[in-house]
Amino acid sequence: MRIGTEHEYSVNSPDFDPLPISDRIIEEISGSVAGEIPFAGLSLCKELQKTVIEFVPAMPAETVQDLEACILPGIVEFHRRFGDRYHLLGLGMHPLLRLEQTSVWDHDEQEYYAAYDRLFNIRQHGWLNIQALQINLEYSDESCLVDLFNRLRCLVPFLVAVTASSPLVEGRMTGFLDNRLVYYQENQRQIPLICNRIIPGKIERLKDYLSVQEEIYRELKKYDADILCEEWVTSGGLIVRFSRPCIEIKALDEQECLRSDMAVCAFVRALLRCGSLDLEEDRDALVELTGEVMIKGTAAVRPELDALFRKACAAASRDENRYLPLIGERIADGSLAEQMRAKLDRTGDIKGMLRELSESLRSNVPWTAG
Repeated sequence: MRIGTEHEYSVNSPDFDPLPISDRIIEEISGSVAGEIPFAGLSLCKELQKTVIEFVPAMPAETVQDLEACILPGIVEFHRRFGDRYHLLGLGMHPLLRLEQTSVWDHDEQEYYAAYDRLFNIRQHGWLNIQALQINLEYSDESCLVDLFNRLRCLVPFLVAVTASSPLVEGRMTGFLDNRLVYYQENQRQIPLICNRIIPGKIERLKDYLSVQEEIYRELKKYDADILCEEWVTSGGLIVRFSRPCIEIKALDEQECLRSDMAVCAFVRALLRCGSLDLEEDRDALVELTGEVMIKGTAAVRPELDALFRKACAAASRDENRYLPLIGERIADGSLAEQMRAKLDRTGDIKGMLRELSESLRSNVPWTAG
């Protein structure tokens, strides 16, 4: 099973003020403004918010190590070229951003953004201040798709617990460790089926998934938003892509560096190689558990995470075993959000912490609260 990822990083001044300049960066590199350009062997892409730029490998990879090797040169080259002017930052949300500090991409695809804005009001944190680590796992046929989808949906709460990295909104602790999902699950509340409470229902065949998708399309058409009736409009924590046959995990906060992202990928791949994981399948229970870990983090599910980690280590390939120790540390010490909260409880120095996290992305060395 080949794997791909998408990585969303905010662009900042050296003092970590968010900068809405993704279009200017793309124009400086390529000579013109475009939504996607080749850069150091990968694609550099715009996002809805101009304070974020996305790094996407050109092709899915056979191994996690190969995937990292495809993406890292682009991050290194970006820092070589722009590092004295701009600091990139991972995390599920920019911890300090106020909405007036960002802006919407105002070049191509305006008709889509206008439709979204008319229906949902995109000038809110749930649109303009969210950064995801998206993991794309290939499927070969319908049977593979159904099995993969049903196994992954049961893993979502535990993956959210391990990857939470958005404890701050506008510089303040909110009581949630994963604020990105708090906003994300409400950003299209006028048509709640689009996000569908993060956790999708179990499917027995592809038709089950398509029937939900068609219902979303019918709701959009009631609002004269036919333009949004595309496969990508479905935005729960787990979606199926047909144009590039993969299941896309969308529920995960971006991590602080590429190596941490790759550790999450290794954890997922190793778990999918296991036999039965003996996990909850009931959707309401999974939704409730996801809400609990958004507040309590790894502490809410540590025995289950410990069991999953043991199974992952037993099933992991040599390639995946290179990365899994970091997941063990995140389970034992807490997610990035939990460690960020602990650090700030001790120091109160947000910008000092952001400098450390940004340097982690630059050096590709995972961050710890120390």
